[in-house]
Amino acid sequence: MTWIAAVARLRARREPGVLVTVATVRGHAPRDAGAKLVVGRTGAWGSIGGGNVEAVAIDRAREMIDASDPKPELMDFALNDKVTNQHGVQCCGGTVSVLLEPLPVVRAVAVFGVGHVGLELARILARQDLDLHLVDSRADLLAEERLGVLDDAVAQVHVHHTPLLPEEVLAELPPGTHVLIMTHDHAEDAALCDAALRTGHLGSIGLIGSAAKWTRFRKRLSTEGGHDDAVIDRIKTPIGLSDINGKEPATIAVSVAADLLRTFESTGD
Repeated sequence: MTWIAAVARLRARREPGVLVTVATVRGHAPRDAGAKLVVGRTGAWGSIGGGNVEAVAIDRAREMIDASDPKPELMDFALNDKVTNQHGVQCCGGTVSVLLEPLPVVRAVAVFGVGHVGLELARILARQDLDLHLVDSRADLLAEERLGVLDDAVAQVHVHHTPLLPEEVLAELPPGTHVLIMTHDHAEDAALCDAALRTGHLGSIGLIGSAAKWTRFRKRLSTEGGHDDAVIDRIKTPIGLSDINGKEPATIAVSVAADLLRTFESTGD
């Protein structure tokens, strides 16, 4: 597997890792500058030359994976028989600098309903480094020309057209995905709320709508869904910042995005 594919695999699985790169080489060394190795908690892909250099780099990478706030690091190695090494002797005669760069778990957000507000929200969230899932039962709202405004996205955008049961997408989302429910249909919203509460691996759950809408939903989730109050309280509604009252789609989207980013900061997920 190439190092690029390994990075993509870790991202898709929402697993942390470290990208290890031979930064500089002086004299003789097993690999040239630019050689790369990707280290995960339980696997490693690629090679920076084997031997002590690679073994020490893997050990340090796994320490970084377990650290709360790892930063990029440079490690220097002298490849001669006068150096005491942790994992055997490498006596190529040169020196090597190795750069270790943390690959943090990328956040994931799923927006159910890509209408006026949903599209404006997608435009804002697409500027963040995250996995953005856009879900709608209406094919025309997911048309390539409509979503063309996301062509320069920093986020990785995943589009899901679900004409019958949008809630089935919930089971396919990565662990910890934050869910925002804002479809065109209150019945669809209600089904998504019920299904989201039954899907244990999700992050936060947000629902757009009025207090009256939530009163009806809460009663239905309790009586028909069988959810107790503590479970129902996982759903946050209304979403957005309470002191922003504008009703334009772009204004609502800014408010919801800011509220979500605040959730990111408070939970770390």
